[in-house]
Amino acid sequence: MSVFLVLIHYDAPAEEVAKLRPVHREFLQRHYATGRFVCSGPRVDGVGGVLLSRGASADEVAAVLREDPYALQGLAHHEVIEFNVVSHDPRFAAFLTPWRE
Repeated sequence: MSVFLVLIHYDAPAEEVAKLRPVHREFLQRHYATGRFVCSGPRVDGVGGVLLSRGASADEVAAVLREDPYALQGLAHHEVIEFNVVSHDPRFAAFLTPWRE
């Protein structure tokens, strides 16, 4: 299992993104419930968001992200960065165990 840092890049004005935010957050919550998504939030500079995800491959994570309402409406695109966790706080270990949806 790999861990993925996802950068969400807004492609539309903040007002348009804000209108869809509740539906986007419902999408996130569905994947928190399965254990796929670990944490997320908006960037402080306001140009997008950041998401930490688990998954089998970058292609699998990208397929899930194509269902994000922001992507479906053309308001944002996702940059998926796979990385190997080699060091972490012991309290983070539960998120690094093998995961299956």
